[in-house]
Amino acid sequence: MKLSGNIVDVISRKIFKGEIEIINGRISDIRQTLVAKDIFIMPGLIDSHVHIESSMLVPSRFAEIVVRHGTIATVSDPHEIANVMGIDGIDFMIGDIRNCYFKMYFGAPSCVPATGFETSGAVISVEDIKHLLARDDIYYLSEMMNYPGVIFNDPEVLAKIDLSKKAGKPVDGHAPGLTGDDLVKYVSAGIETDHECFTLHEAIEKINLGMKILIREGSSARNFGSLYRLIDDYPDMVMLCTDDAHPDDLVKGHINKLIKAGIEKNNEFFNLIRAVTCNPVKHYGLPVGLLQIGDPADFILVDDLTNFNILKTYINGHEVFDGEFVNIGIGSQICPNKFFSNRVAMSDLKVKGEKGNLIKVIVAIDGELITKTLVTEAKIENECIIQDIEDDILKIAVLNRYEPANPVKGFIKNFGLKNGAIAGSIAHDSHNVIAVGTNDEDIMNAMNMIIEANGGICFCAGNDREILPLEVAGLMTNQNANIVAEKYKHLENKARQNGASLKSPFMTLSFMALLVIPELKIGDKGLFDGIKFSLTNLLAE
Repeated sequence: MKLSGNIVDVISRKIFKGEIEIINGRISDIRQTLVAKDIFIMPGLIDSHVHIESSMLVPSRFAEIVVRHGTIATVSDPHEIANVMGIDGIDFMIGDIRNCYFKMYFGAPSCVPATGFETSGAVISVEDIKHLLARDDIYYLSEMMNYPGVIFNDPEVLAKIDLSKKAGKPVDGHAPGLTGDDLVKYVSAGIETDHECFTLHEAIEKINLGMKILIREGSSARNFGSLYRLIDDYPDMVMLCTDDAHPDDLVKGHINKLIKAGIEKNNEFFNLIRAVTCNPVKHYGLPVGLLQIGDPADFILVDDLTNFNILKTYINGHEVFDGEFVNIGIGSQICPNKFFSNRVAMSDLKVKGEKGNLIKVIVAIDGELITKTLVTEAKIENECIIQDIEDDILKIAVLNRYEPANPVKGFIKNFGLKNGAIAGSIAHDSHNVIAVGTNDEDIMNAMNMIIEANGGICFCAGNDREILPLEVAGLMTNQNANIVAEKYKHLENKARQNGASLKSPFMTLSFMALLVIPELKIGDKGLFDGIKFSLTNLLAE
């Protein structure tokens, strides 16, 4: 096969009219020509850090949608399904994409469970990490989010990092807001990347210590606007990623959206493109082509370098997207799961209290994973602490999905709901059942809908009930991305019609159980202080 066009050489940083020849899935020759088609041929795009599970799509369905946007490879952390199903979950992810034309490179999840302050469905031990890192289909140690464990010399945490270094595989980081001596110690342990930066100052401090920064633009956390200057100031130290992207966003675009954003910000073109091609290939040692002779024929055709519309996508010389249709192959179509929750009763959701009680309230921040803490006087009714809808303080509850238990209750501000409840089995990191709502009955019914479906996300307001089932580990579905996106958008609209004011209410809800990111969160064992890294009481002293 031969193709001609304007060839974008990311290694030599030049563009020239030429022709490429492909034999047996590899680029056998690249020749300059005087005349070529008026298109641009360039390496395919790589997402340098993504949790496929957050798309609510199994890997094969995820690949099916992102190749339309020019993505040919991902560096994928199976942390979410590993917290539900352990190594069996990792093997499912690898197996589902194995026979497809897409390059998905998985890491060994370093934090399963992420902390000892919540219940997960599995444990991945030091010995498990050793065996995983010995595998050819495991490329790195996934994000070390237990940064307190690194700082305070937790022997198990340090052993996992040491195993990765001995295996010659990179170690991903996760250190939101970490600075000073603690950051120096974290980096000195051998951790090489961070995708949690939300200010230039934080990112530059980390770069100066040798860390590579993965600029994130996902469905909930959006940091590109704050960090894009790094692309030109530190071009060899930057990669781009989505981290967590929901299906309604994926149907609109993927890494190509970041390229377009960088073009609009006047980033130098080759610095921008290398951040999603050369840099991840070099850092993670990925067998992905960079449009060089002898490389796998992994490339895309785009209309021009301003609009950056994807015309076609090729992986190993196979045309996976022809401008209209996708052909990547078929995934496994199996539905592994682990779900053993008991149903919730109204009495389980009551919170005893008395007049004058001060409570700690989680303050959600739109578009951020971090939260704040509000101490305020509780609203009391019938000797119970209840929601204060006028002040936008709602009840939030988390229920262990792996064994019978009682739900943990707390309160949260900034969701904006005026009626009903939303719930889901996506609750980072352990993925227990989580719900927020304006009244206990709707919270109860929403949580029970999730339990009966063995996973999903839902909206409930009286008899108005809608659910998107997630039959694979309570996190993903085998359905087509467009169908999932439509159902997901419908649920978000339901929430908004009932007052929800957040950009991504379901994704924000899922991160309220992410204990490793400050400040105040909630898990199935209790309210959690992310600053002190310990459980805390609902009542303030």
